[in-house]
Amino acid sequence: MKRRPFLSAATALTLSKFLGGCDRAADLKIEVLKDTIPSQVAGKFRQQLPGRVALDFAIEPKLGDLFTKLQEWRRKAESPEETKPLKIPDLVTLGDYWLAKAIEQKLIQPLNTDSLPQWQQLPTKWQNLVRRNDKGQLDSAGKVWAAPYQWGTTLIVYRIDKFKSLGWTPTDWKDLWREELRGRLTLLDQPREVIGLTLKKLGQSYNTLELDKIPNLKQELIELNRQVKFYTSNSYVQPLITRDTWLAVGWSSDVLPLLRTEREIAAVIPQSGTALSGNLWVKPRAVSSTDLADKWIDFCWQKEIAEQMSLITKNTSAIIPGIDRNRLSEALRKNELLLPPEEVLANSEFLHPLPPEAIEQYQQLWKEIRVPVTVRSKDFSPKK
Repeated sequence: MKRRPFLSAATALTLSKFLGGCDRAADLKIEVLKDTIPSQVAGKFRQQLPGRVALDFAIEPKLGDLFTKLQEWRRKAESPEETKPLKIPDLVTLGDYWLAKAIEQKLIQPLNTDSLPQWQQLPTKWQNLVRRNDKGQLDSAGKVWAAPYQWGTTLIVYRIDKFKSLGWTPTDWKDLWREELRGRLTLLDQPREVIGLTLKKLGQSYNTLELDKIPNLKQELIELNRQVKFYTSNSYVQPLITRDTWLAVGWSSDVLPLLRTEREIAAVIPQSGTALSGNLWVKPRAVSSTDLADKWIDFCWQKEIAEQMSLITKNTSAIIPGIDRNRLSEALRKNELLLPPEEVLANSEFLHPLPPEAIEQYQQLWKEIRVPVTVRSKDFSPKK
């Protein structure tokens, strides 16, 4: 399953080799997804630490590659043929999609929340996302395997000029079925996303297990399929800019940077709720837990830092929904694409791992409703 590439390259500065002293070993080494940590935030963290602390932020452009690195570190740590000292980072960015696999493959270790003072300030939805059993499945009594630090949304992006001529603007998923949009849509090439938004239209959950028990689901998907001009998870922005399509379903990480320059493009988070996705801090299994790593995680959850990171990177800090909105800056409070209204956020969901029988239902239904439409996206590998 492809997942969204988090954050635009224009929103944060390079951090590679952010060291406190020349040629010295780093006291804290982090493998971080490109553009998710502003350099000024790392600078503030170092300034508040006593003494000369050396930080090393290694930059990785894709979340999928970070997951592959976790696999490689474990292989080398367990190999009797590996004689060189391993330089495994203390923390690694991981997308929530890969969390279950990382746990099941024993690539990471659980966190000690007693060492994270602000853990209890995280909203329950974000805490529950990272509480898993040893198979990686959601478990309210499970261990905490990661620390969420950012999240984004699936949203509707559309051309203002085209909808001005129609006399209305989209506000919810149901608008995708309107007759005047026939052949004008681009949808993500993702069964969980497309079937999920259709489930939302029907008042159901993105994480519905028994699709065959949802009345009219297949017919709704067939009707939606007739609206579609392209299915793609990589190129849905370009057809909007060139006016080939009028509306697309996309990820906030792609869309929000676009809004700065494309004045005829607007976006909205559907009122009935949407899909959420998160960036997480995880600790590789082969490293020893350090106080400095815990301090970094907790630092990212400080209100001032969380606001700064949200506004610069255009993906919202995980701690923000747990803060009284009246205490937040006006810039964040009034930006509904970064901080949706509470009722919209309450109705939004992370995409949870599904059991094999449910996955099979999603895949089969996806094949059945996609037959009439040509697939335009040829890249079916995880996009991170």
